[in-house]
Amino acid sequence: MALYSCKLGASDGKILVRDFEAAESGVLRKNLEDQGFFVFEIKKKPFQFLFDKGLKRKRIDNRVLLTFNQEMLVLIKAGMPIMQVLDAILERHDSGALFEVLIQVREDVKAGAALSVAMEKHGRAFPPLYVASIRAGERTGDLPQTIRRYIEYLKKVGTLRKKIISAVFYPAILLLFAFLAITLLLVYVIPTFSQVYKDSGSQLPVLTQLLITFTSLLKRYFVFGIVLCIGSFAAFRSWINSEAGRYAFDRFKLTVPLAGDVFAKYSVAAFTRTLATVLGSGIPIIESLRMSIGTLNNVFMEKRLFEAVRFIEEGGRLSVALERINIMPPLALRMLGVGETTGALEDMLIDISSYLEDELEERMNLLTTAIEPAIMLVMGVVIGVIIIAMYLPIFKIAGTVG
Repeated sequence: MALYSCKLGASDGKILVRDFEAAESGVLRKNLEDQGFFVFEIKKKPFQFLFDKGLKRKRIDNRVLLTFNQEMLVLIKAGMPIMQVLDAILERHDSGALFEVLIQVREDVKAGAALSVAMEKHGRAFPPLYVASIRAGERTGDLPQTIRRYIEYLKKVGTLRKKIISAVFYPAILLLFAFLAITLLLVYVIPTFSQVYKDSGSQLPVLTQLLITFTSLLKRYFVFGIVLCIGSFAAFRSWINSEAGRYAFDRFKLTVPLAGDVFAKYSVAAFTRTLATVLGSGIPIIESLRMSIGTLNNVFMEKRLFEAVRFIEEGGRLSVALERINIMPPLALRMLGVGETTGALEDMLIDISSYLEDELEERMNLLTTAIEPAIMLVMGVVIGVIIIAMYLPIFKIAGTVG
């Protein structure tokens, strides 16, 4: 998602300048026009990482947003007006990003703005999907049901994210300790042996000579290597932030053996669950699709999905459109077709998401089960070669003495 600066004309004649996050400028323009704004200009902000650092403090964590919605649901169901609901929540949250944002939201609501309009001004705090859900609830007059749906959505997304993090946590720890152990051997242990062998003046085996040469080069160019790594990372980050670079990298991720299937399933599971939530809020299919595209978090898949949206706008079916772009497994496509035929599209999208999440969990368990012994094996081989290389001269000397 990129950050765009938009110059807009409101229905009351005011000229507004706001920042919005969106996957593509065309989609953002369409969404703003659908909301009744006249779009004068949309510009992508340069140096996105600088804006991210400055605005991250205004982001609301999903857990905080979940708690906020749970509190708001209880208070609204109790029959409290929205102003009293905001006042009650502000009494409980006397600091933090949510408190700062809610104060401004309360002032806008007090001035006569709808809750969704007040929240929309804080795009970094309230996701576009959430604002659209609140707006849909206001239109239908069933705001509690909309909030309840979004709470379920946050819980499901949070559970999936926790499963992914827990699956990769242990292998990451193993890799870190393997790297530290090997670095310790190369930087501290081997130089000690090297000095002993140098003082002895004996002819060293080829393997030992190669290892000592490598460690001496490593120590000599260590600072240069660190600078080179940082520069390479910065160049890669800059390339990834470009449109062509992000597209190429996201496409490459999907082709990686084993891991590519995980990336694809994670993206499609998030997309289908989001689409089900938005559709359940009463938002039309085309608008729901455009709002849900960003949850794929993959530019290559997003561009393919834009093609599907255009096909649906021309009168095509959702299942046929997704089959044409080939981003969903055949079984999920058949389930989607059944949901369209029976009129239970929302329920079927939730079932598809659950099915993909189960598949994803199984694949992650399989990968972590395979990665852990692979890391241990590689680490053992590398350390074993280092130890053998450093002890070969000792064996040679012992053989000569014997």
